[in-house]
Amino acid sequence: MRDTNFPITTSVLYLRKPRVTATAVVIISVGVTACFVASELQVNQVPDSFAAVSLSLDFVRWILLAGIVAITELWYCYRHLESNHPPTSTGDNTRNPEATHTTNTEHNNGDKTSEIESYEFLGLPNAVTVARGALFATLAGFAGVTPAYSIAWLPSLLYGAGSALDFVDGSLARTADRQTVLGAKLDLAFDSLGFLIAPVVAILWGQLPGWYLLLPVTQYLFKLGQSHRHRRGLDVRPLPPSSVRRPLAGLQMAFITLALSPVVSAHLIELLAVAVLAPSLIIFIRDYLAIADYI
Repeated sequence: MRDTNFPITTSVLYLRKPRVTATAVVIISVGVTACFVASELQVNQVPDSFAAVSLSLDFVRWILLAGIVAITELWYCYRHLESNHPPTSTGDNTRNPEATHTTNTEHNNGDKTSEIESYEFLGLPNAVTVARGALFATLAGFAGVTPAYSIAWLPSLLYGAGSALDFVDGSLARTADRQTVLGAKLDLAFDSLGFLIAPVVAILWGQLPGWYLLLPVTQYLFKLGQSHRHRRGLDVRPLPPSSVRRPLAGLQMAFITLALSPVVSAHLIELLAVAVLAPSLIIFIRDYLAIADYI
């Protein structure tokens, strides 16, 4: 019997199982939430004979937005499935979001090539990361939903759960010795996506000031600047060590979770947002100056 924990050569056949797993995780996560939202947002303005089968415009908007984000996440996952292998010593950099995806072969000793080996299955750590993405996709749907008492806690619970799983997937990968380039790519992509979707929902629901979008905008500008330097062949230095970068990210996740909840007034959230946002913006600016070798 084949040892399914041992990496095997990448092929279309072996990419099929991770695709099925990732798709199932997303469909289940989005589907369960969709059933609950549908039950809460049924149309009440239509005749009774249609009430059982008609869903509100809110739900239509919810399913469209959630579906678009979920499909985009699956596309990104499928695109990078060949990276479902441990980091190599020849250039895979799981910490660098700009690291280029290697091809199916690596050059060795000049004239010999060896195929990159990839896991046959998606793996539990990566499945948890995909589940995080699915939670953020379901959260995105609430950008098109009118706030209602019956669903007031859902955005906070979805983002809070997705943020908590951010610590679970990495711990699982280290414990099971299953760290992969794919996992690092998905983790970075879904972190950035969550930092964009959650504030947008909170702003549209009147629970965060619009200027809080400076956080995701600055984050994406950082990545664009980094990519621009790579394309132009300019020097891109590693991120400097920091004892505050990770705690600040955790603080942002906790604050956004709180802002999405209905228990704190918008005025208090706005005051807290200033204190929470300023340090993160300073760190982004400092880090960009560091990787661009300006400091």
